[in-house]
Amino acid sequence: MTWNADEVLPLFPLQTVLYPGGALPLQIFEVRYLDMIGRCHREGLPFGVVTLSQGQEVQGAPGAGPPGEAFALVGTAARIVSLERPQSGLLRILCEGGQRFRLAQSQRLRHGLWVGQVAEWLPADAPIAVPDDLQHVSRALQDVLAQWAQQAAQQGLGDDALPVRAPHQLQDCAWLANRWCELLPLLPADKQRLMALDNPLLRLELVADVLEREHGLPRP
Repeated sequence: MTWNADEVLPLFPLQTVLYPGGALPLQIFEVRYLDMIGRCHREGLPFGVVTLSQGQEVQGAPGAGPPGEAFALVGTAARIVSLERPQSGLLRILCEGGQRFRLAQSQRLRHGLWVGQVAEWLPADAPIAVPDDLQHVSRALQDVLAQWAQQAAQQGLGDDALPVRAPHQLQDCAWLANRWCELLPLLPADKQRLMALDNPLLRLELVADVLEREHGLPRP
């Protein structure tokens, strides 16, 4: 789905990075987000996930001082896949990352919710086949997925319990890089820089460097 620029988007600042195609489970209990998530779910609307560079995910008590929240200008639209209400004042949702966007400006409303004006919706990553010299990165993720599937089967769990959702596109540079970026223990600022890159092959090459340098993945 593609939206128009100049759109005002409700924002959810988090200390994580949502990638296109990625899964993001959230527990919602703050009033400022309960209303927003409920409306987005009812109306089938997205909200924007932006990565905090300053401040906390949970708003402080009234009178505790200025919130001091700051976040990246490039974020990812989140679509609500499922929603549960286990008790009053609590929502459990599963979101899927969609299109990336760049904010022109943002504003914190009186009740604490952030909204942002979208300057542009960034184009989806071009489909690029994983080159021969990066096939080891694809095989490594395939091995991880197979191990998870085996463990889930032993525990009687379905595919929905796995951290990476199907369909798996192990030969697509963007999908492969994005899933590794989600799994690797990178700093949020590093994940943000990788997500904001407009070249999926470069993103995958940088991921391969991390896997080889810090996690011992052998290069063929």
